[in-house]
Amino acid sequence: MRAFFALAAICVLIFAAEYDSKPEKKIGVIRHMNVTEEAFEKVFNRIQSIDMDFDDENYRHIFFNSMNEMTAALQSGQIDAFTTYEVVGKYLEAHNSNFECFPHDAKIADAFCCAMRENDTALKKEFNDAIDEIIADGTLGKLVKIYIMDANHNDQPEAIEMPKFPGNEYDEDYAPPIRIGVTGDLPPLDYVRPNGKPAGFNTAILAEISKRMKRNFVIVPIDGGARAIALTSKLVDVIFWVVVPTYDDFPIDIDKPKGIILTDPYFTDEIVYVRLKK
Repeated sequence: MRAFFALAAICVLIFAAEYDSKPEKKIGVIRHMNVTEEAFEKVFNRIQSIDMDFDDENYRHIFFNSMNEMTAALQSGQIDAFTTYEVVGKYLEAHNSNFECFPHDAKIADAFCCAMRENDTALKKEFNDAIDEIIADGTLGKLVKIYIMDANHNDQPEAIEMPKFPGNEYDEDYAPPIRIGVTGDLPPLDYVRPNGKPAGFNTAILAEISKRMKRNFVIVPIDGGARAIALTSKLVDVIFWVVVPTYDDFPIDIDKPKGIILTDPYFTDEIVYVRLKK
């Protein structure tokens, strides 16, 4: 019996040694606003520990401020892969012959929405009402088909013009334009063409929301890592956001800063890895 337990202990030690000896994989992640790399790592490790389908690779996550920074780090060998959304991974594959995407083990999906300052509750309601209309009348399904399902990812997303409504500040019912922050970091979802024109799925959603609200939107290019600061400092009034789903006992929206409220989600996409082709 003692021999059995001794053998079992040796097996455990060998297993632990093999696990510890596994090379660390560095994974790039777009910076989370209210979570440090260390806190993100703890959440990831908890997900990995309770998900039976999750592999037991040794990961370390590194935050980046933009997609350009992250793709450059991958190409230079600073990271082994990075995470993004499935449609973004397909777009990057089409535009980078040495990139390939593959599924995330945990099958995590985020939901896209818009964020605004917490005192802008009336604005949130207007956005939610417009999103409800877009879903109910089939417009959302058409936009998903055009910009996601049937999109030719070899081409850049087409520029989209925002609706224009007449009026000036001297009119009695004048409402100032709503400033929307766009990073361009998630083509073809969130994209800014080289000439500065906003394009892609999220911009098409904004155009439809503008129509229903009958409010002028002004697109303001912002850095992805500073999108929350751009909102809370009142540089912009609205930014795109994603709702991080609950995972067992994990809190929802773990990276949502204080002082921000979110609209209803309008699109969901799974997270994938992007790596260099072997």
